[in-house]
Amino acid sequence: MKIKSIVIVLFVLGLMFNVNASELKKGEILTAPSPKVAKLIKKFNLEVVDYKYTKKKIGKGTRKGAIALLIDARPNAKYLKGTIPSAISIPDTKFETYYGQIAKMDKKKEVIVFCGGWKCGKSPKVAGMLQKKGFKNVKLYQAGEPEWKKRYYSEIGTPVIKSAQKKNNAVLIDARPYKKYLQATIPGAISIPDSSMKRLLGKFPVDKNIKIITFCGGYNCGKSHNVARKLLSLGYTNVLVYAGGVPLWKKDGLATTKSAVKKPIKPTMQKKANISHGIKMGSDEGTVDGEWFKKLILSDTVPSNIQIIDVTPAEDYKAAHIANAINIYTEEFSAKQLLSKLSKNKISVFYCASGARALEAWQKLKDANLDVSKAFYFDANIVCNKLNKCTIEVNEPLD
Repeated sequence: MKIKSIVIVLFVLGLMFNVNASELKKGEILTAPSPKVAKLIKKFNLEVVDYKYTKKKIGKGTRKGAIALLIDARPNAKYLKGTIPSAISIPDTKFETYYGQIAKMDKKKEVIVFCGGWKCGKSPKVAGMLQKKGFKNVKLYQAGEPEWKKRYYSEIGTPVIKSAQKKNNAVLIDARPYKKYLQATIPGAISIPDSSMKRLLGKFPVDKNIKIITFCGGYNCGKSHNVARKLLSLGYTNVLVYAGGVPLWKKDGLATTKSAVKKPIKPTMQKKANISHGIKMGSDEGTVDGEWFKKLILSDTVPSNIQIIDVTPAEDYKAAHIANAINIYTEEFSAKQLLSKLSKNKISVFYCASGARALEAWQKLKDANLDVSKAFYFDANIVCNKLNKCTIEVNEPLD
């Protein structure tokens, strides 16, 4: 069978054995719905899927890269403490308040709802509410967060990493390129770019049980997930991902290594625009001027001599991208191969969800001593919808 899932027969088993908390012996693990939960599952005719199925559906762990939409039906405070990667929060008691996040989503999209385990009725309740809203393909991962956190890494919110930073009880790892790390990071973090893990393995902690929190450029950045998976493969047991990353940290009003440093006030001087091949260049080497390029994209006035290149995997590009951009997954190619794929008659501008992969694509050409006079990258956090309409937040330059 293509889908190896635990079908709804589990609720029958729960009823047959009349499983409930009072009947469980100490140390015994509940592996089927309680009678109350089983009735809800039967009422909404829900399919129950297992850990392996759910793990496959989170894809690479990012919201953009997930195959199915995962919904955590627990209270938001629980969600922030630890959830399944890529999941969004829609508590059963505040369903209408949180539902707006997905109100315009394709109702045929596969949805997997979970909560606090086999006895938790919040997930089937939210699943039923989603069905009433018109969602056609709603499933349950009823073993939920308790099983997940024992078997894989969890995604956390700002309160957890903020507490870890304050108590100094975790290792914080910035998985973005080192240049981005120097630009601004969460105080106390060390730099281990996902693209340099082999070379920097010695920077990982000796203690395999210490808490490690990885982060990068936001919910659509896969670098923190890459490092997390590597840590698990090396035997680390307490790995977490702060998926909101530096953008969420800033949004929550918290200081970065840049904002925490007070710079002497200098008299402002009007800088002369640096123009190359019709491109207004940014102050950081290799960048286009962020605000200038943002205006061109949002007003749909990008000159015909500029080719915008999405450097993310094909599945991410297909999900959503900047209008008229082409896709070249630059990590698959050597520097010479990448250069051969760029138009000789156009200016190439790399971009991704957070600016990190775009920087690496440009850096690959630069480090190979290839001609980058007609290649640039756009350093910004970018979120696009299926209609290729995007919201863009330009990252601050190093200077």
